[in-house]
Amino acid sequence: MNLKKRIRHQPEMHNGALNDILFILLLFFLIVSTLANPNVVKVNNPKGKSDTKAKQNVVVSIDKENRIYIGQSEIQEVYLDSIIKFEVDKVKASVDTPSVVINADTISHTGGFFKIMGAAKKAGAKVVANVKN
Repeated sequence: MNLKKRIRHQPEMHNGALNDILFILLLFFLIVSTLANPNVVKVNNPKGKSDTKAKQNVVVSIDKENRIYIGQSEIQEVYLDSIIKFEVDKVKASVDTPSVVINADTISHTGGFFKIMGAAKKAGAKVVANVKN
């Protein structure tokens, strides 16, 4: 007679990795729920039918050392109003509303930018700004 007990193996489930996966999913849903803002109002923006880029009649540039250029030539800040007026008047002969395009470096001071903008408005031109890195 064999009185020895038989050893039966019970099936086990290893759930060590399950805790990690649930923790990662919890963090993911917490982050996503903070990014979704339910108070956003959707607005339909108008769409243009044609390309309406401004023609570059007079190009004024400001570099990172705050030097002002019209075209390729450097100008002094004290002569800014008169030179822009002269350039705009020269272009007005062929165009109804000339545009002054301002190419400014992001490091340049905003005071020079606004002086150019004011001088262009006084001369009767449309101002287009372009800030570069």
